[in-house]
Amino acid sequence: MSPSDGTDLTDDEPDFIEALIVDLGPQAVGQRLDKALALAAPDLSRARIQALMAEGRVTYADEVMTDGSSKAREGLYLIAVPEPLPAEPQPEDIPLEVLFEDEHLIVIDKPAGMTVHPGPGHQTGTLVNALLFHCGNSLSGIGGVLRPGIVHRLDKDTSGIMVAAKSDAAHQGLSALFATHDLERQYIALTRGQPRPASGRVENRIGRSNSDRKKMAVLKTSGRLAITDYRTATTFGPQDRPLASRVVCRLHTGRTHQIRVHMASIGAPVLGDPIYGSGPPAPSVRQAIQTTGLDRQALHAAVLGFVHPITGATLRFETPLPADMSDLEQQLAEL
Repeated sequence: MSPSDGTDLTDDEPDFIEALIVDLGPQAVGQRLDKALALAAPDLSRARIQALMAEGRVTYADEVMTDGSSKAREGLYLIAVPEPLPAEPQPEDIPLEVLFEDEHLIVIDKPAGMTVHPGPGHQTGTLVNALLFHCGNSLSGIGGVLRPGIVHRLDKDTSGIMVAAKSDAAHQGLSALFATHDLERQYIALTRGQPRPASGRVENRIGRSNSDRKKMAVLKTSGRLAITDYRTATTFGPQDRPLASRVVCRLHTGRTHQIRVHMASIGAPVLGDPIYGSGPPAPSVRQAIQTTGLDRQALHAAVLGFVHPITGATLRFETPLPADMSDLEQQLAEL
């Protein structure tokens, strides 16, 4: 299983440097779309156009165009052109908080602000760079040159527990666990207001937003199934109208930005979320955020449990909230 199939691969920073607008006139109507776009955008070859379409980077009137053989229509097409892939990552002496390590795998507590693997805008200082230094040549190569050992990931600004593979056998075994969702994964989110109902399950489909390709959204037909169980552990502020909550989320799938999208969809977006915040919190909550200096979404991967794919041992790891979220929770408790 590759790191592109949704196994909690949630570090989804914007990855294009140019939004190219192509205006197809009446003369292009009826031509193959890939050919018409290549003729209208001479800097992009027809093969490049086809590849970008396959990646969902070509849209027409908010419709994602993936079939190059379809007939061109008159009007404006948007092509999101990505940055070139970075060079092969190099080892960097970056401290890691290691929770467990053997010859097959390593479990770490990733800090907020660390990108998991190199990509556009983040070619150094990533978890991969740190793992290459820490593990040497023992990381699994199945993830490819840019993602050695990586079987899942967290958003850059989400903190918490991750596991990486040091052997190919462990990589395959861990990938199978993520594919079948046969793991325990719990996240702690500090949210605006309180989810309604206070506990439950969110089950829908998540995919790229048709209106903003940098964002994910709940979709009616396309996208991939996403399931999150949640319960409100604590509320802050007036009992009859909470201003914020501590919510425990359990993932059954691992879609990009899943918890952030799901919490926003039930009216309780994660505090500090710059993308899915959907409106400011109450003034007292805003003041608490400013006082503590939280500058990211208040989301922490607190628990990861799984059966070791090689030894068969049952492993379970739990970490407390990092300082910024812990400080914010203490401020919220005084509301």
